[in-house]
Amino acid sequence: MIAKTNLPEAKLAREAEMAFATMAMITDYDCWKVEEEAVSAEIVLSHLMANAVTARKIILDVIPQIPTEPNWPEHFALNAALVTDRKLWPNATVEKLKPILWRFL
Repeated sequence: MIAKTNLPEAKLAREAEMAFATMAMITDYDCWKVEEEAVSAEIVLSHLMANAVTARKIILDVIPQIPTEPNWPEHFALNAALVTDRKLWPNATVEKLKPILWRFL
């Protein structure tokens, strides 16, 4: 898999006005880098374990830098995205989406 799973999550996060970031790390190059040795479970697990150590370090550095106030543009994505007149919103849909739509009700 080559980072194909981020699109749905990114779109859903934007829809929910959530800031979203991905941290992705490589475990093997066998799908395109022909000069690398053939992939094996041992190689993948070795890279996976090294990536876990790196990810922990990155998270420890990054978490304190995340602002506590949700005031990034992502947090207001629905301001320009909701174009249907609110009187036309189905009540059942409004109820389901209240956690996301509360500012507009």
